[in-house]
Amino acid sequence: MDIFKHFLVPKCRILSEEEKKELLKRYNVKESQLPKILASDPMVKALNAKVGDIIEIERNIFGRKSIYYRIVIEK
Repeated sequence: MDIFKHFLVPKCRILSEEEKKELLKRYNVKESQLPKILASDPMVKALNAKVGDIIEIERNIFGRKSIYYRIVIEK
């Protein structure tokens, strides 16, 4: 089953290393300061993300696009 076809699952993707560096520089944060998502999360597994990857999550809230970032961690 492809979880990304479900209407409640937001669009998401893994950032490249270059995008990751740019994100950390733009917001002047360290990886440890980013919100976290567990490697065991079904969305992370479906993306084949690894620990340390940053996932960009795009949500539509009240018709407005919002972008969130999460770093994959091991429990």
